[in-house]
Amino acid sequence: MSIKKVVLAYSGGLDTSVCLKWLQEEYSAEVITYTADLGQGKELDPVEGIATGTGAVKVFIEDLREEFVKNYVFPALKAGAIYESRYVLATALARPLIGKRLVEIAEEEGADAVAHGCTGKGNDQVRFDVTTMALNPGLKVIAPVREWDMKSREEEIEYAKKHKIPITVTKESPYSIDANLWGRSIECGILENPWIEPPEEIFETTISPEDAPDKPIYIEIDFISGEPTKLDGKEMSPVDLIASLTKIGGANGVGRVSYVEDRLVGIKSRETYENPAATILFDAHKALEEITLDRDMVRYKEEKISHEYSRLVYNGLWFSPLREAMDAFVKASQKKVTGTVRIKLYKGNCSVVGVKSPYSLYDQAMATYEVGDMFDHTAAEGFIQLWGLPLKIKAAREKK
Repeated sequence: MSIKKVVLAYSGGLDTSVCLKWLQEEYSAEVITYTADLGQGKELDPVEGIATGTGAVKVFIEDLREEFVKNYVFPALKAGAIYESRYVLATALARPLIGKRLVEIAEEEGADAVAHGCTGKGNDQVRFDVTTMALNPGLKVIAPVREWDMKSREEEIEYAKKHKIPITVTKESPYSIDANLWGRSIECGILENPWIEPPEEIFETTISPEDAPDKPIYIEIDFISGEPTKLDGKEMSPVDLIASLTKIGGANGVGRVSYVEDRLVGIKSRETYENPAATILFDAHKALEEITLDRDMVRYKEEKISHEYSRLVYNGLWFSPLREAMDAFVKASQKKVTGTVRIKLYKGNCSVVGVKSPYSLYDQAMATYEVGDMFDHTAAEGFIQLWGLPLKIKAAREKK
């Protein structure tokens, strides 16, 4: 297949900058770069200059923060999707959105292929490739890192220097970082050794819990149908609310995660994350569900939906019929997940200390052990007899 024009998912970092030059040399193709603003902040400032200086014929930079939160982050939040109960899927949720825009721009620009800078043993390659297959199977996907002969980041750094590509990564600071509104991931370098504690220098959005304020702070978050709408009584846009929680949580050392993760391709990888806003919102949302959803809904959603939803997102299957069907279930489950949650933040800890809802299923008169208890204690004995009857029969038979 003759490749004349390629749309490259571009961050301005080492991998994608080397990919940009490599695609021009190896395929003799025009390369268009696409960069999505998902809340990376200042790291986007030099992107256009680096891309044009490295030979891009067109540079697209789009602000997708609102779409990212409303159509990807909030559905995952309402689904309770946390991969392996540790990873809030910040990068994984961003990839299908970026992939969708890559395909759309390729179609608009008459490109033959889309490209990305993912490695051959990572998860992102699957997310980009499968998204392209799901939306336009006629487009070729090029993954230069899977094709070229360079075997290490050190070789990529040498390639960048040789071709005068401006980069910020060095051999002394070899970390690979991906950041957006929902979280920040850091890997490579000494982080690959799971015995070594992540050094303080790698963190940006959170301070060390030891250095956090000595007094706790309290915040209140309002939800409507499972989506956060207010912070401390002030109505905020989804983007601003998450940005505010990132700042508040990070200042109190909340949201650091470091663990050995199971990648889709079969290997284990030591991953380190910062996600203050996500940590706070998942805890708050869960507490509100506990008070507004009945027992069977809570159990079924956690066992059948939350874990499977997280696996679908992690494994690059956002554009799958199953995920769409799950969203329909989640939407129905969230109708009455409305109320206010009070959170205590203190030296890396995020604790729910209060929750209320107009749809609360909590009945204090039934739950109390004080005067006014309305629970019928006499009904308990008959209930227990029927509940334990199968075990009683089994034990009686074994006695014989």
